[in-house]
Amino acid sequence: MAELPEEIFFATISELNAKLRSREISCVELTRAFCDRFERLGPRYNAVALSLREDAIRQAKDVDWDLKRNRTRGPLQGIPFGVKDLLSVAGHPTTWGAKPYAGQVFPYNATVIEKLRKARAVLIGKLSMVELAGGPSYRFASASLTGPGLNPWDRSRWSGGSSSGSGAAVAAGLVTFAIGSETSGSIITPSAYCGITGLRPTYGLVSRYGAMALSWTLDKLGPMCRSVEDCGLVLQAIAGSDVNDPSSARKSFHYVPKFFRKLSDLRCAYAPVDFEEWAEPSAREAFRNALNILRDMGLRLQETSLPPLPYGLATSTIISAEAAAIFEPLIKSGKVDELADQKQIAGLKAALEIKAKDYLKAMRIRSQVQQAFRALFMDVDVLIAPALPGPATKVTEPLDRRPGRPLPKARGLRDLIPAGNLAGLPALSLPCGFAEGLPVALQLVARPFNESTLLAIGAEFQRRTDFHRRRPS
Repeated sequence: MAELPEEIFFATISELNAKLRSREISCVELTRAFCDRFERLGPRYNAVALSLREDAIRQAKDVDWDLKRNRTRGPLQGIPFGVKDLLSVAGHPTTWGAKPYAGQVFPYNATVIEKLRKARAVLIGKLSMVELAGGPSYRFASASLTGPGLNPWDRSRWSGGSSSGSGAAVAAGLVTFAIGSETSGSIITPSAYCGITGLRPTYGLVSRYGAMALSWTLDKLGPMCRSVEDCGLVLQAIAGSDVNDPSSARKSFHYVPKFFRKLSDLRCAYAPVDFEEWAEPSAREAFRNALNILRDMGLRLQETSLPPLPYGLATSTIISAEAAAIFEPLIKSGKVDELADQKQIAGLKAALEIKAKDYLKAMRIRSQVQQAFRALFMDVDVLIAPALPGPATKVTEPLDRRPGRPLPKARGLRDLIPAGNLAGLPALSLPCGFAEGLPVALQLVARPFNESTLLAIGAEFQRRTDFHRRRPS
């Protein structure tokens, strides 16, 4: 087999699908090339949990059989992808990124994987993650069975948690897209740090059956991709009702750009303090330029801020209480001490002592957050903020370190990640520039089940910029 050009590994779903349909390349050739790259470069970023080469080649042969008979199965047909290692793949280890579960094997596939197989996408491997998806808290990026997630743009920097392997794998061209999970930031953070496009769907839109639970009322699965269009195509395949998931919203999603709303009709809100003061100095120019591009797109921008509620405290209380219930057998067995991060071990043990009244107070605050967003969305359609204040942190830095500069008093939208997750809102992480040679990103948040609005804005932004097309050297 002739060696494939480097650009193949950074092509979008539509570009690869066109090459497969035109027989410019076979699915087996494409899959073998991606598996080779996945196995060769994945360990460089601590991104690989498990290679599924043999299964992938079998799937690729089936795709080629269909294509030779002109049986097209949609835009994901033949596209190599990976999944975070909290999703069960029948007959293969699902470690949840943690030593106590290193030998764990389930006899069934997660619903998301079944849906992607139906779309004829080709699963080539499982991707590393922070142990137990980071719950309830951890201090170092090394909190993982596979070691710290290393950023393809600079391996001294973190690829972000807890979907660290998913972010790094897409950015490094190991897979065309990945499935990550978010409880409070685990799609948005690695997408922003790694310069890829990530979509956190509305709570309940994508089935979590077959996924490790960290927080029953907060967990979400979503696509991490090269472009906004890719996110739309993947979400279309994985969204929908599932009787096996009690939290399923019984809704589907269709990616139909011709029915997107006109951008000039959209009311968007932001907080200047987020861009001028909360943002790190090195990233401010990139964020200002991105905001100007959004203005030039015709969006109607106005100022806003979140009301003063304890978003972070409520989120951490809910995650800790639910994680303690989920992992009670692990904690009481003593195997929790096998985890890699001491703060996480202590946090899980302490979480068993959370009182019901404290959990219920956090849930009442959550109701207030949902009411606050309903009020905000009476006047606007989309909220816009930096996804994170600046570029990826050093992989050796503790995650609970204090900023080395005075912080502003104005709140702005700086709590949008925990607040948006408490309310179950969809969010899009959109690469918008560079700082210190590393990617930075915007975060767009909309009403529940308004993913199309986010994708409309993101698609036009990416038509006017090439940040999503740039790749690590």
